[in-house]
Amino acid sequence: MKLSAVILAGGLGKRLGDLTKDIPKALINISGKPFIAYQLEYLKKEGFENITICSSYLSHKIKEYVGDGSKFNLNVSYSEDGPKLLGTGGSIKKATKILDSSFFILFGDTFLPINYSIVEKAFFNQNKPALMTILKNNNQWDKSNAHFENNLVDYNKKESKNYMKYIDYGLSVVNNSIFNEFPNNKHFDISDVFQKLSEQNLLSGHEVKERFYEIGSIKGLKETIEFLTK
Repeated sequence: MKLSAVILAGGLGKRLGDLTKDIPKALINISGKPFIAYQLEYLKKEGFENITICSSYLSHKIKEYVGDGSKFNLNVSYSEDGPKLLGTGGSIKKATKILDSSFFILFGDTFLPINYSIVEKAFFNQNKPALMTILKNNNQWDKSNAHFENNLVDYNKKESKNYMKYIDYGLSVVNNSIFNEFPNNKHFDISDVFQKLSEQNLLSGHEVKERFYEIGSIKGLKETIEFLTK
């Protein structure tokens, strides 16, 4: 892999109740080890070397467990929101200070069993400032929020359209220039950035076929445990 990956691990995990009362979602125990271990092991297997974790809620506990990443044969760095939550977009913008010009983005509560090198190749081939992976959803896992045609994504997380049959898979590749028009140290969502790019025909897409697994809900956690321990 040429690029590094950013893991967004700052969520509060409110939907999980007592499971995340004292730990962040990334450290939920699955068959004897924290969820983030499965993520990092898979990213290493896929050829990544450098990972940056964007964290906020109980971030010190993630640091204590992952450390510098050497136990996973990875180089892990950290970017913390600080006293004010910055949202997914604001967190990444802050992290760009320590990142290369282009990088992967994934969420700290999802496991994505796909070939990342194919996604990286698509990003470079399509020559757009951002690439979003999308999955044909038909409102199956959540409300569809994307339309995919001619390698471009029409995306709107807030207002689903009837013609939208795809969903944001939770993995993207971006150039840091996409954050230039957004403020420093302010709260904003990465979906706002992608929607703006979509409106400008600057959001390319890559369709994946494998479903995603998430631990942000009780139902999703049960499905993810079943998948990771089968």
